Amino acid sequence: MVVRRLRIRAQDVVFLKGIIEASEGLAQVFAEHGGDLTLAAPAGREDELDAVVADLCRELGAMLGE
Repeated sequence: MVVRRLRIRAQDVVFLKGIIEASEGLAQVFAEHGGDLTLAAPAGREDELDAVVADLCRELGAMLGE
């Protein structure tokens, strides 16, 4: 299991969840509060997850967390 933490604007959460859900089993999205999110994906899909996260960072101004 691989985990990526993101911080996005709260109004972009639904959009991000739609992108992840459309990717058929890529990851699960867990909302901490507001736009603080955790994405959890199977280890075999790490490269695909990282590509989607990089795109989201560019498009939404998302910031990777620790």
